[in-house]
Amino acid sequence: MKLTNTLLLFFFALYLHAQERTQYNELTIPQKNGKRIYGVISGPATQGKHGIAIISHGFNGTHHFGKDYFQTLNDLGYAVYTFDYPCGSIHSRSDNNTMEMSISDEKETLKEIVSYFRKQKNIDKHRIVLCGESQGGLVSALAAAELKKQVSHLILIYPALCIPDNWNARYPRIEDIPEVSEIWGVKLGRKFMMDIRPMKPFETIGRYQGPVLIVHGTDDKVVPLDYSKRAQQTYGNAVLKVIEKAGHGFKPAERVLSNQYVREFLAE
Repeated sequence: MKLTNTLLLFFFALYLHAQERTQYNELTIPQKNGKRIYGVISGPATQGKHGIAIISHGFNGTHHFGKDYFQTLNDLGYAVYTFDYPCGSIHSRSDNNTMEMSISDEKETLKEIVSYFRKQKNIDKHRIVLCGESQGGLVSALAAAELKKQVSHLILIYPALCIPDNWNARYPRIEDIPEVSEIWGVKLGRKFMMDIRPMKPFETIGRYQGPVLIVHGTDDKVVPLDYSKRAQQTYGNAVLKVIEKAGHGFKPAERVLSNQYVREFLAE
């Protein structure tokens, strides 16, 4: 059934009301380096073992982004863990020093979180979902390529697979890279640029052979839709859902539609 914008907005209002009633608890996860990852977790109504969906926020985002998925995924029998990447945002409650941010560090953080949940007795190890938005999509794709069968499903929301291309175009030579770069009011260190310099996402992400859902808007000015089209072709088992006129960051009606695609994808 094709939903009109009016119906989508109506469902979004119901969805927000449900989100307000969703219960969640704080959960900090220890890291190998002695630090801790701040996050919150929302559990399903079902008893016994359940799946876990781990939500990765985008550049300068926080765990709040992941709350959008609580109701959708809890209803499907998944717990949802959403967290702040250490150094991933000036608002991060894990570590807000963005000068130390790097894609590889975020990938390793995500792998540590997966390892943590695989050890929990109430988690079904065969139902571990990675879901990432923008930069978190790139990180989730890279982590899934290494974790492989440990991840049951991969969901990429306008994944920023263009990040290496963008920054390497800005700094063509290593000597061009300054000690401090700034984008959208966020300072990044040389570490970030050197980390992504050799990175070629499309040569690695296809190592994950499980089911993949990609959701992207036609009017995304930050990450061109062509990157997601190429990702769909790179994966062996991927579906691309395109939202007409949507940009980078979905409006309420677009978020409802995106969550509908997520629900259908995981319910199969």
